[in-house]
Parts: sequence; structure tokens; C-alpha cells
Amino acid sequence: MIVLYESAAAQQNQGFIDELKRFCSIELLTWDDWSEAGLEKLSARLKGQSVFFRTRQPRAARFLEDQGARLINRAEVNRIANDKWQSYQFFQVLGLPTIPTYRSAPPYPYIAKSADGHGGSEVWLVESGQDMPETESTLLYQPAVPHTADVRAYVIGQKIVGAVKRRAQNSFKANYSLGASAERFELTSAQRKDVEKIAQALNSDYVGIDFLLLDDGRHLFNEIEDPVGARSFYQTHEDNIAELLARHFMKLEENYPFRENDRN
Repeated sequence: MIVLYESAAAQQNQGFIDELKRFCSIELLTWDDWSEAGLEKLSARLKGQSVFFRTRQPRAARFLEDQGARLINRAEVNRIANDKWQSYQFFQVLGLPTIPTYRSAPPYPYIAKSADGHGGSEVWLVESGQDMPETESTLLYQPAVPHTADVRAYVIGQKIVGAVKRRAQNSFKANYSLGASAERFELTSAQRKDVEKIAQALNSDYVGIDFLLLDDGRHLFNEIEDPVGARSFYQTHEDNIAELLARHFMKLEENYPFRENDRN
């Protein structure tokens, strides 16, 4: 199996890559050329291969899949997860509680975020016109919803393997990579049911599904992360997510081209 990263991301995630190598046979491939010529060269290298696709490149994912690479996650997951507008529409189609999201700004205060941002980058709290960011990115807008914490559920295949509750220290952003605190979180039955509904509809292999936890215990879905990092999971859980992924990879190989239902 090939694990595909961009060069900078591979350096940042070397510990995770090393953990994967402990539990399964993988070959690390780094790639940064997403031009048409680069994709042609890459597709020739990956055709017929199983590829743990760890980049935010929806167009490339679709091309590689069309050329015969078996991507984990599949291209459609990459497309939906890396476009917040597509994610919002996806949640809406599934009939799930979701943070209202708009293409034009609502009344102050509101949250502005780039449609393709990740990890808390390009997210701004806008309380007046002076707070509007200077960016060329396509922006989406959400009301500033009061909440107690942000929760990320980690899902491998159709199985929820854990969840983490994150709280910001000195910011409205509850991203662990930005210094938020993290603790293990037990999903309620309603939250679990909704997360499983998302994973099943996505037909995903490994994603993070984020929602806000409201004061009254209700939840509002926010984003899907692919590729998703596991630093907060390792800080709060005894399970080794690399080992869990290796088991999932083996199931995919054993059952190819079919997918085994592993929710139980």
C-alpha cells in the first residue's frame, strides 16, 4: 500500500507515518506537482494501487481514481470534506442539525471562513466591518453560535473509534493544533446515530466529523476533515489509531472490490 503526502505534510506527520509502518507494509510517496503533466506521471505510478490519500486535492483525487488508483478515502469524500459549502449541503440532505451557513454575510457578529480552509486557518470572528479579512479566498458565513465546546468524532470505515472534546483557551477557535485543550468525550446515542449516518452516506474510510456542543446538550454539525489528524486522539485515548487503520486496510484488501460492513 502507498501512503501519499505532500512533502511538507509528510515531515509534519512523520511520527504517524512511522506508526503505520509498525502495523502494515506501506510505501511513503511524497508529491507536490499537481499540474496536468504531474498528475499524468503520478497516475502512471499509482494505477491499480491502493493509496492512502493524505492530501487536500479533490481534483487530483478524482483524476487518479478515474485512472484506476484505489483511493482511501475515495475522491468523493475528498471533494465534500474540502469544500465547506458542499459539506453543509451534504448535512442538509441527510436532515442533520447543522450550523446555518450562507454565501452572504448575516448580521453581526458572525463567523467568516474560507470554503477550503482547514485546521482553524482562515476563520475569523467578525463583529464589525473593520474585522472583515482581506483575502482572495471564497468566503462562507455562519452566525456566532454560543456553545460549550467543539467535538470531533473519529471514524474508521463505519465504526466510531473515539471522540475528543476541545475547548479554546484564549480564542474562539477550538482547534487542538492552535492550543485548545482536549479531553476524551463519550458521544450520546443521538450524536452517535448522526455521526454513523454521515460515515455511511460518505462511504468513508477515515474521517473526523466535527460538531458544536450547545449549552442544552444539543449538537450542530460543522465540518468533515479529510485528511484528519490524530494528535488529540493520541492525547486522550489508549488505542493506537495507526493500528486500527492497519486493520481496516487489511479488510479492504481482503474484500476488494467490496466493502465489509464493520459498524459493529
